[in-house]
Amino acid sequence: MISFSVNNVDVQVDAPGNTPLLWILRDQLGLTGTKFGCGVAQCGACTVHVDGQARRSCVTPVASVGGSAITTIEGLAATADAGGGLHSLQKAWIAAQAPQCGYCQSGQIMQAAALLSENPDPSDEDITQGMAANLCRCMAYLRIRKAIKLAVKAQNGGRG
Repeated sequence: MISFSVNNVDVQVDAPGNTPLLWILRDQLGLTGTKFGCGVAQCGACTVHVDGQARRSCVTPVASVGGSAITTIEGLAATADAGGGLHSLQKAWIAAQAPQCGYCQSGQIMQAAALLSENPDPSDEDITQGMAANLCRCMAYLRIRKAIKLAVKAQNGGRG
């Protein structure tokens, strides 16, 4: 049994230690917001937070997260908005109409949340660098950047 928390809920899973965290989240825990994209940590669709750091869940063995705190797109709002509702990035994604097909967007949002936790007021270049590892087949990068800037502005009380 491997124990960790997912979105502030303690869980125990019975799985081989080399099982990718992605499949535990989707198949055992029913958290399907985290997507399978490439399976080799190149696209970012499977991005989750492990102890606050962005990680590719498709290549993260479940044994390596024992005792850790995992946050998925389903739990992101709870990490920032004490009153419930959506995270500022999720609100900004909607306002900017960032997704086209939407498949990569949960990973994009999780990567953006990690970026903003490290750099709460990123420049355009910081955003480009911080988001470079997350791919979008629809090429919605300009809308993604716009959404990140909207979230920064919201987090700064309208300034930014």
